[in-house]
Amino acid sequence: MGITNSNKQIDTDIIDCGGTLKVTIALAAAPDISSNPTDIVLVLDRSGSMAGSPLANMKQGAKTFIDIIDEATDGSKDGNIGYGSRIGIVSFASTAVDNTQLITSVDALKSAVDSLTAGGSTNHADAFSKAIQMFDPLSSNEKVIVMFTDGRTTAGPPPEPVAAAAKADGIIIYCIGLVGSNGIDVNTLNEWASDPDATHVAVTPDDAELEKLFEDLAANISKPGATNIVIDEVINPDFVITSVTPPTKGNAMMTDSNTIQWKIDKLGVSSNESACLEFYIKHITQDSGEKLVNQSITYSDDEGNVVDFPDPSVTVQCDIVVNPEPCPAPIELTLDGCQDSAVIDVGDTYLESQGRILQLDVTVKNVCPGKRVALAVILTEVDCKGKEHSRGMKTITIPAHKYSGCRDVLVKCIKFVLPEDLDVSGGKPKAMCNARYFKARFIAHNIDTDFRCCESVITVL
Repeated sequence: MGITNSNKQIDTDIIDCGGTLKVTIALAAAPDISSNPTDIVLVLDRSGSMAGSPLANMKQGAKTFIDIIDEATDGSKDGNIGYGSRIGIVSFASTAVDNTQLITSVDALKSAVDSLTAGGSTNHADAFSKAIQMFDPLSSNEKVIVMFTDGRTTAGPPPEPVAAAAKADGIIIYCIGLVGSNGIDVNTLNEWASDPDATHVAVTPDDAELEKLFEDLAANISKPGATNIVIDEVINPDFVITSVTPPTKGNAMMTDSNTIQWKIDKLGVSSNESACLEFYIKHITQDSGEKLVNQSITYSDDEGNVVDFPDPSVTVQCDIVVNPEPCPAPIELTLDGCQDSAVIDVGDTYLESQGRILQLDVTVKNVCPGKRVALAVILTEVDCKGKEHSRGMKTITIPAHKYSGCRDVLVKCIKFVLPEDLDVSGGKPKAMCNARYFKARFIAHNIDTDFRCCESVITVL
């Protein structure tokens, strides 16, 4: 099944210039067997040479194998082989017997293993035959035989043709060999097993290692989600990495201020598993806009899983920066090495206007007592073609007066700022003494009135 989910997300969609955000990378993986049901027959040697610790260690290894398959199929050791997979037990000495059929009960499988006793010769051909007969030819499940033996064939016909027929029918054969009292021919195991030999045959001279061999084989059969994972994350140059939280699986380290490498030895080997890495990045430029978080992200593992991550982006809001006065163009000067002084004419420079402030006074005529007045001033600049360009608008409230009759009200110091870069009047560029031409329009009316519509309720402040 491999990698079942991959994700990358950020904790906010908008940050200020120089702000930080949290980035989260997540993975989930599961063994292949959890989605591809497999029928497995454990074929166990109980010949006389297995008496004592070899038989005890073989039993422990077989039960460990069963537990691993139990967990790999449904994510927990719940005593039941899940999602359509099954295990059967065949044991052999002078002849072979079915100790169980293909079943899902872990307890029944382990009881069958525990009931085995050593004695008799070694009939591999009959063992293979009994295992093959256990499979349903109409089943779509993958079919696997795990042959364990500690010695050479001493009874029955040659097993090679039987094993070859099984492989021809699509059955996968694994072999575990214990170098017992009468020895074992590794080349024979290689001939029985499916190719390649390196992943389908394991041999040990020490029966204490049998549990580990069964354990490794169970992981191999269940096809782990991913092993030796390496993720290289390179973030956008607009950001730097400020901190990295230890991941829930594996190890992560910064290789530079823009790069993180996350390594995980294994994920989803025996059950569904997830892993998460969190790190923080900070915006470091003055550029606003939508920014991709990562420049690149690459993934690799030993199983060859292909993984794609989302490509989140964040909106960066920076303050608007205005540079109203650019630096003057430099004049290049050279002073020779042996000169103590020099007089150089660098030409002309001009005073540059910073703009002007236009201050207006206006008299509003005949303002009645007890009435506030709203006053608006609209200023435009006139270019050489008579076209007007807006230069601003001011609105002012003139407070009510308490005189007995109407009075004129003088409004003073209405100011407009007129930067020189807005000059459209037609003079020299950047000259201080250009004439500029403006038009001012005034609008005034009473705010307060005695008129009321019959349905209106108006509050006079």
